[in-house]
Amino acid sequence: MANNLTLEQVRVKSAKRLEGVAPVIKAAAEALIDRCYARGVWIVITQGLRTYAEQDALYAQGRNGDKRQIVTKVRGGYSIHNFGYAVDFALLLRDGRSVSWDTLKDDDKDSLPDWNEVVEEAKRLGFEWGGDWRKFVDMPHLQMIFGFTTDQFRAGKRPSQAQLDVAMVKINKTEANEEMTTEEKAAFKALQDRVIALEATNKLAKVPAWAEQACVNAKAVGVLDTANDGSYDFYRMITVLDRAGLFTKGGAA
Repeated sequence: MANNLTLEQVRVKSAKRLEGVAPVIKAAAEALIDRCYARGVWIVITQGLRTYAEQDALYAQGRNGDKRQIVTKVRGGYSIHNFGYAVDFALLLRDGRSVSWDTLKDDDKDSLPDWNEVVEEAKRLGFEWGGDWRKFVDMPHLQMIFGFTTDQFRAGKRPSQAQLDVAMVKINKTEANEEMTTEEKAAFKALQDRVIALEATNKLAKVPAWAEQACVNAKAVGVLDTANDGSYDFYRMITVLDRAGLFTKGGAA
């Protein structure tokens, strides 16, 4: 059991998937890994830059006669991942190999869901969290868009140096300067309640037929210990990662 990984060992597990993302996103993601590790929570980046072709392949799933479940609503060029300004994360389990999207897991035994702790640190770093979205809740998704739409990104718009400088100041702040205010504590408590409510509402009685093979593949490489009692978002993410090849030999974190 690899229950004593060093910070560097945890960081290296995300290095490959941070290749190609914008420097500000890479810096923020690395800072997130560091901050979470300091809190006793291990995470791994599961998705970073996604090419137009990769996005189109995901979009094709479940359409035009394909009987698989639809896993994305956007084609290439319409996801922030396509421009390197977004990442997806998962919890890295104490065996140092398996990952989890269980939003109620508390591996560090501090009575706070590890997922909530990651989201708290991510927001402090300036990330927008997909779990706050109303129309398409995306619990593992983190992004920085600097006020731009996907149309503007596609047209070549990028953050100014001034915007990047402001973002880097926030990323480089130390924990000593980040003591939570009363308002922040209240907001974090509300976030905890929201994550718990979302997970309870979306939990399914059994593995959906469209996700069964993906769960089998994930268990085969040791990423999952059980596929039961997951939410729709959990099964959707497992399916997306399976189609992306994460659960092929050598592909698991």
